[in-house]
Amino acid sequence: MGLSSAILHLSYKFRLLLIFIFCIMVVAWATSSYLVDTVQETPKAKSLVENFRNATMLEKENQKKKSMSTVEEVPTVKSTVSHCPALSPYLQGPSKLKFKASLTFEEVRKENPQVAKGRHRPAECSALQRVAILIPHRNREKHLLYLLEHLHPFLQRQQLDYGIYVIHQAGNIKFNRAKLLNVGYLEALKEENWDCFIFHDVDLVPENDFNMYTCDKQPKHLVVGRNNTGYRLRYQGYFGGVTVLTRDQFSKVNGFSNNYWGWGGEDDDLRIRVEMQKMRVIRPSPAVGKYTMIFHTRDRGNEVNGERMKLLRQVSQVWKTDGLNSCSYKLLSVEHNPLYTNVTVDFSVPPKIL
Repeated sequence: MGLSSAILHLSYKFRLLLIFIFCIMVVAWATSSYLVDTVQETPKAKSLVENFRNATMLEKENQKKKSMSTVEEVPTVKSTVSHCPALSPYLQGPSKLKFKASLTFEEVRKENPQVAKGRHRPAECSALQRVAILIPHRNREKHLLYLLEHLHPFLQRQQLDYGIYVIHQAGNIKFNRAKLLNVGYLEALKEENWDCFIFHDVDLVPENDFNMYTCDKQPKHLVVGRNNTGYRLRYQGYFGGVTVLTRDQFSKVNGFSNNYWGWGGEDDDLRIRVEMQKMRVIRPSPAVGKYTMIFHTRDRGNEVNGERMKLLRQVSQVWKTDGLNSCSYKLLSVEHNPLYTNVTVDFSVPPKIL
């Protein structure tokens, strides 16, 4: 009985052991299956991540290419014309001027085929300034012809964007150089937004193309000397013949006075206006600022102005109301000739000086 009980007891323990082993085997099998599945699924997950990354990078690359393609498709205009140098390479320096008696306008026109309506600009570069040359005129056709013959190539060698305006006074009343120059300034600005203005007598021809027809920070006087004065300055403070002012400088002094009928005084009046505005006159060197004056006798209708000294004493009182803002005239015509623009005006009877 005791032995039988012991055997039963062992049999019970053995069954428990078998059950325990069986449970361990089941757990081990389940674990190993999970691990195998996990190991098998990991490459798949990695592959999915890699595919996602590749797709993202491909999309970015496509967008980048598309963006580059869009930029390339936009047309861009690249300027191949640079600014002209401050000192042109075509300058020749001093020259001996010659004036042919038989010269014609047609000859001068043929010598300047690129000039149209008195305008020219350099093709090889962009000029630094737009310059208007204003020439007061009456009964000086030969002088005008000689000046145009030399002035056009002179200005082209300086690589300027320029236009020449001849302001012609019609009628027989006394000549008024200053008022004609005011008219030229006002009429020229109707055609172009000029930067710089050259107020130029018709009988003065520049000898040296280093004498630059451009504006500066201060008003310029270019006629340092001329042949009929031994190439010396006429007098201290002389501001006549050829003067150069920017649009702002000329506007600031209210232009020329309109009251100088006949010869003399208007250039000194302008100098006084310039000095009153705390500006100073600058000049080129005597070797550069040389001009040839074409000989002529005094014109009828341009006699010496006997009132000039009286007018000069009044400048400080009248400059604000006598000038550009009071320049009245009758415009008869504006003609665009091949070599210049001709502006013809008629002035009323000159007022009495009080």
